[in-house]
Amino acid sequence: MHIRQAASSLLRRKAAAVAVLALVVPAVPAVALATAPVAAAAAPDSTVATTPQLGFNTWNAFGCAPGVDGKPGPTEALIKSTADAIHSNGMQAAGYTYINIDDCWMTHDRDGNGNLVADPARFPDGINGVADYVHSLGLKLGIYESAGTMTCQQFPGSLGHEGQDANLFAAWGVDYLKYDNCYNNGVPSRQRYTAMRDALAATGHHILYSICNWGEDSPWIWGAATGNSWRTTGDINASYGSMLSIFHANVGLGAWAGPHHWNDPDMLEVGNGMSAIEDRSEFSLWSMMAAPLIAGNDFGRTSPDALATLTNARLIAVDQDSLSQQAHLVDAAGGLDVLAKPLAGGDVAVALFNEGGSTATISTSAAAVGKTGAASYGLTDLWSGATSSTTGAISASVPAHGTVVYRLSGGNATALNAGVLNGAGSGKCLDQPHGDTNPVTGVQLQLFTCKGSTNQVFTRTAANQITLYTGAATLCLDAFNNQTTAGTKVQTWTCNGQTNQQWKFNADGSITGVQSGLCLDATGATTTDGTLLELWTCNGGSNQKFTLS
Repeated sequence: MHIRQAASSLLRRKAAAVAVLALVVPAVPAVALATAPVAAAAAPDSTVATTPQLGFNTWNAFGCAPGVDGKPGPTEALIKSTADAIHSNGMQAAGYTYINIDDCWMTHDRDGNGNLVADPARFPDGINGVADYVHSLGLKLGIYESAGTMTCQQFPGSLGHEGQDANLFAAWGVDYLKYDNCYNNGVPSRQRYTAMRDALAATGHHILYSICNWGEDSPWIWGAATGNSWRTTGDINASYGSMLSIFHANVGLGAWAGPHHWNDPDMLEVGNGMSAIEDRSEFSLWSMMAAPLIAGNDFGRTSPDALATLTNARLIAVDQDSLSQQAHLVDAAGGLDVLAKPLAGGDVAVALFNEGGSTATISTSAAAVGKTGAASYGLTDLWSGATSSTTGAISASVPAHGTVVYRLSGGNATALNAGVLNGAGSGKCLDQPHGDTNPVTGVQLQLFTCKGSTNQVFTRTAANQITLYTGAATLCLDAFNNQTTAGTKVQTWTCNGQTNQQWKFNADGSITGVQSGLCLDATGATTTDGTLLELWTCNGGSNQKFTLS
């Protein structure tokens, strides 16, 4: 999604896509024109997005049209000049592959056969002609549509035309589809996005499928079976506050990311108005989160500093690492964030991000980020390239809004596992009540229907803690007031390193408190939503067995 504004000042999201549907949107045809029945596909294309996609999209810098948003919009000349720039400025060599056309590329009406028509004034050679040019440079072409009756700027949408439009995109040689969420007639997300998945699969053409439903309906839960990436949030804009809020929303979702299916916190705003320090933070954090790196800047006006950020090979290697893990948030106290991303071969990428408005020292340790067993570890600064060594301490003075990223080598890697803790006896998830809206300490944990929200995502750390990231701080599972008796409530509390916050995962699925030796227990062996968690004498019951997945 992009919070776009049409000439009528109609906002893209719900005001435009939901509230006025009954008034302005024609009914979806009962039968899509020239479209045969589409067989269901078991999964999205597994030949693409083995690692997060890298490329360019027109929207952030070029928008729709002068009369809509004051920007020039996508054109054949723009796509060709951008492809030329990426081919020659080092970005293609760095891994950027896709040149993506966003909204406003087509005419306002389908043709007599019901096909979409590229605006001939904007694309005189048609989309297939542009695709041929982009392919001649060894790059790939992407296009935009919406899973609704209209796109967000009120051009024809693909709802009810999935097979026909997918076939047209394939015939044009399109390699990537960004599929938006406007004017969706209230049809459930999974139904709409699965329909296009199946249509793309039926073409036999390899098309990376980028779901853009703005994080609605928790797409990280069902996205892996549907698309190659999914937007986890609303739109980004070229401001530090926007970037920060999207980082907070996306950073806790690592359990759902992996090869061919990635969390997408939206396109990059590098070079579009943030400071150079903030640009580097965005690029660092997106790389740590194994996010698609889709540039959105005007290469005719891109500064050398912004281009150097976009082509930082050391950070791109972190993003593209074959272990395919999204970084876990190790600490976020006081807005001084520590992220750790295990890498193939045993190294760990460590980011120190200063959310605040003044320079601060951020510190952590090799053990805290998942490294043990060495007298000395190697550190490589992934921005400067400088190398150093440490016996375990990791620290840096980080400017306001800045991020320092190290690659830590040596010793043994200890897994930092993140996911939902699913109760064997109930099939429900460990949950912090009201955690999405009221993330506070002292809240007793409960079992609740699994929904994939951040108040159900826990990380097992190298320090034997079980942590929950609330969007404002990292909290620890805690045995209340250091008590060690059966019936002690299990709550979230500020992480303090004490043994009442340390837990052992056992082979039988039980989790025992290191201090008490008692088991994490669903009270009374009940299985209803709201069942509270406590410590209890270990008895082998299914209400004491959990799976982190």
